[in-house]
Amino acid sequence: VALGLYFPRKEYSENVYIDEPAGTPLLRIHALRDSREEVARFHLCRSLIGPRARPQENNWFQIREETGLLYLSKSLDREDFNMLSVGNWVPLSKVMLYVFLSSHPFQEKDCDSATRTTVLLSLINATAPACSSLTARQLCFTEMDLFFHIKENKPPGTFHQLRLPSVHHLCQNLSISYKLLAGEGVPFRYNENTTSVRVTQRLDREERERYELIAKCTVREGLREMQVEVPFLVNVLDEDDSPPFLPNGTDTADAVVEFNRKEGTVLSTLTVYDADTTPIYPLESSRKKYTGTIITDDPWISETFRVEHIFDEIHFSPNGSQVRGTRHEY
Repeated sequence: VALGLYFPRKEYSENVYIDEPAGTPLLRIHALRDSREEVARFHLCRSLIGPRARPQENNWFQIREETGLLYLSKSLDREDFNMLSVGNWVPLSKVMLYVFLSSHPFQEKDCDSATRTTVLLSLINATAPACSSLTARQLCFTEMDLFFHIKENKPPGTFHQLRLPSVHHLCQNLSISYKLLAGEGVPFRYNENTTSVRVTQRLDREERERYELIAKCTVREGLREMQVEVPFLVNVLDEDDSPPFLPNGTDTADAVVEFNRKEGTVLSTLTVYDADTTPIYPLESSRKKYTGTIITDDPWISETFRVEHIFDEIHFSPNGSQVRGTRHEY
């Protein structure tokens, strides 16, 4: 079932300082496709959520519809900061924006129904710091972990840019370069020119559920050089694409019924495995995924016997990589 475009990250974060000029780039948001024909369009709906937890008119931030670049459309001055915070005495205030995704030209009514991700902006009651005062970690990465979710069986595409647009705009006198450290054969490619990371093929969660890479950043200023490494994690999201199977092909279980058996006595068990995961909640809908039915024309059998279904999570190890699956017992 095609579910459409989606975001590979649930949240994004960035700092915004007082008096940064309009046009300052803040961060780039990416989308991945469900089918090759889709074209991603990004949109910000009108309001932002401030510390008072009520929507406020967004007069400062815009996003480029075709590229997903979030930028300042108006400089944030101290009066703006006071309005968006709980008072002029606080050093920092957080606001939240929702970025929406669509494959067609956006309309405001889509804000209630379209796919969205959250952007957490830290508004800092100070002007932007000098680049020389920032650590390598601050120059290279945001505070948020590099953790991505990619659906299996979907087309390849770019899902992240390592370079921070805000730092690249502010600190043009610094040389900041990246590398993506990964083992042989991983389905990801790093582009040194754009610092973008791309998934190069359709992923199969039943083959591998998690990829653990390292993002390495080197900062050079004159003779000074700093390096920092952070985990770069990709989790493959499951699609219900694997048929159930029987261990060792065993599709028969004998049941011996003796006299004086009490109600609830287990007479026989048949086990079925599924390489896909089965959500525990809601329990009833998960049980309905595979139902157990007694096929008989004898009403006495239908009244006297029943099939009960329990399931639990197990782990398979294809290619030496541990992935989750489901064991169903009837």
